[in-house]
Amino acid sequence: MSIKADNRHLYLQVIDKIKEDIERGKYKEKEKLPSEFELSNELGVSRATLREALRILEEENVIIRRHGVGTFVNATPRFSSGIEQLNSVTDMIKNANLTPGTVFLSSSITGATDDDVKRFKCNKEEEIFLLERVRTSNNEPVVYCVDKIPTNVLPNTFDHKQESLFKLLEEKANIYISSAITNIEPIGYHEKISPILECDPETALLLLKQIHYDANDKPVLYSLNYFRADHFSFHVVRKRL
Repeated sequence: MSIKADNRHLYLQVIDKIKEDIERGKYKEKEKLPSEFELSNELGVSRATLREALRILEEENVIIRRHGVGTFVNATPRFSSGIEQLNSVTDMIKNANLTPGTVFLSSSITGATDDDVKRFKCNKEEEIFLLERVRTSNNEPVVYCVDKIPTNVLPNTFDHKQESLFKLLEEKANIYISSAITNIEPIGYHEKISPILECDPETALLLLKQIHYDANDKPVLYSLNYFRADHFSFHVVRKRL
């Protein structure tokens, strides 16, 4: 096989060939690629050309290189959502035609912290409902969630084991979440959360910090959602004014 059939730089041809082999199933997700020596011989290019192609493929998250172990095909995210769209985790999983689930880790009533007072514009004496969960897709853990809700917006009786907090607030408290302010932070291996989500050491996490507002712009829900980056991707549509 020769990849010298056009006039483009060789490393660009190598990139296209490796992507094509992945799409055709020659190399499957999380499968180890041949060594640099084997690949360079197979493609008929120098190892320097191959390394430049692999460097770019790694930047594009097509592959992942593990020091001292080898180069592997990265998993393709199963869930992709426009960050401008405010969807619950439950809806994101359902929209991918997969089955959402929940593993409940803990729930408690705590006093408001200084940050809670600022977020919810509440008094220091008010109490906060704290919920810790793992969201699953077809029984596979994919998101670690920590949610906070002021108890004064909750009904006297409610079942916090309902999977969607959006739906819980809407049906039980007559609160419709209409908007959110979101901060996204990419993070690496997390000592507590990565094992819970059954992540490989190289699997990154995407942390979404969100304060949710009702139709009257009142803050009612604060969430810390740790998404497995090999399962989720987020994008945004930007328009020039």
